[in-house]
Amino acid sequence: MTETGEAQHVIQARREKLSRLRELGIEPYPYSYDPTYTAAQVLDHFEESGDAEGLEVRVAGRIRSLRPHGKTTFAHLEDRTGKVQIYLRADGLGEEGYKLLDLLDLGDWIGVAGELFRTRTGEVTVRADRLELLAKTMRPLPYGKEQIDESGESVVHSGFSDVESRYRQRYADLAVHPEVREVFLARTQAVREIRTFLDDRGFIEVETPILQPLYGGAMASPFKTFHRALDSDLYLRIADELYLKRLLVGGLERVYEIGKDFRNEGIDRLHFPEFTMLELYQAYADYTDMMELTESIVHEIVVKLKGSPRLTYQEQELDFEPPWERLTWYEALEKHGGLKAADMDGEALLSTAREVGVDDAESKARATLLDGVFKERVEAHLIQPSIIYDHPIELSPLAKQKRGGSGALAERFELFVVGTELANAFSELNDPFEQRERFEAQTRMREEGFKEAHGIDEDYVRALEYGMPPTGGMGLGIDRLIMLITDQASIRQVILFPTLRPE
Repeated sequence: MTETGEAQHVIQARREKLSRLRELGIEPYPYSYDPTYTAAQVLDHFEESGDAEGLEVRVAGRIRSLRPHGKTTFAHLEDRTGKVQIYLRADGLGEEGYKLLDLLDLGDWIGVAGELFRTRTGEVTVRADRLELLAKTMRPLPYGKEQIDESGESVVHSGFSDVESRYRQRYADLAVHPEVREVFLARTQAVREIRTFLDDRGFIEVETPILQPLYGGAMASPFKTFHRALDSDLYLRIADELYLKRLLVGGLERVYEIGKDFRNEGIDRLHFPEFTMLELYQAYADYTDMMELTESIVHEIVVKLKGSPRLTYQEQELDFEPPWERLTWYEALEKHGGLKAADMDGEALLSTAREVGVDDAESKARATLLDGVFKERVEAHLIQPSIIYDHPIELSPLAKQKRGGSGALAERFELFVVGTELANAFSELNDPFEQRERFEAQTRMREEGFKEAHGIDEDYVRALEYGMPPTGGMGLGIDRLIMLITDQASIRQVILFPTLRPE
């Protein structure tokens, strides 16, 4: 990366300080440090105990500010929990120890030990009598400027505003933007709560192959690679489904996996080539059981993280308190799109698809046209949590037919929030003969130009021939759920290291 002249000057100055530290026998990159309190614990302990004055503490973190005043210096140290003020003085550190401050910069990692006290302005502070350098930074972090507005509120103007640079250098983004750290702490908490929810209900967490000889479980384009030792092509999985259902054949009646899936498709604010999914399967259940489970798990995660079933996403007020609205796929198309698509012949559907902007509609299969019309006419209207169920069977090659119907519908539902699919669930198809017919139909669709259709997974059909119990399955997009909970507009904002074009 090419540096500006100013940046080169700053880096050179820091290298000179590094050399001076080593000349003084100070190791700028020591092996360890043992803090006894985080910044937040220091502040909380002082406030809660009422008698923390004089308590000896050891804290560590980055230098966030330095304000020297002759023989004394005030600083703020920042760790993962927040900031705490440090008071350093020559008579406490000793003349030689105090001179170390001349070789420190904003962003350096330090550890300090000393007693707590409260300054005349009321700020809880560590009176440092020991100071250790833990890591010397060679590159200045792009800290912003903090100002106090007319109302007395603190306003931070970011020094790191280029969005792509923040994604590319997420380490620096996290270092200077506490609010970004909060997003990923929320993500960690949400995943932990999901595991607890499912573990408490008798599910077991498993791991299934990421490299697969035949991709399946969704309609998507895969990434392809080659394994030299096996002399065969392999694919990064596009879904976990088919391997998880093999486990039900083996007698693991409730399973789930939280892991990465990969799809070689376009990138936008909701789609990314690698993303995180929760997939779960429950024996003896159907899609109505999955509706109740999906309402429960999403409601509980929102309440755990937000303290309420209500949240604001991009200025939209959302309420996750069950029960949610439920509409059939065709009811939703008629209510929001003004179309009775079930009665539409091929010409009428093609005309509508052209009207809503489905690309190259003439070459698309009926399933693709239906899906395109639904996306354009309906999804934007599904703001509050909405369960859309009983999909056209052409769009659901792994779901059972709607019981008691004509065979045109599948027992499948999708959860939509703010116009975005958040979850997808089925009464899982477990008839091996019908599954083979569905795979064969998908193969014909592929030959007709529907490139995302399945091939035939012979091993999966063989597994079904050993017998899979009645099963309900559900997939939930973790990234999209975190977007909602943390009010982030783009999926890149909730992925720590999103894939970008090379610099």
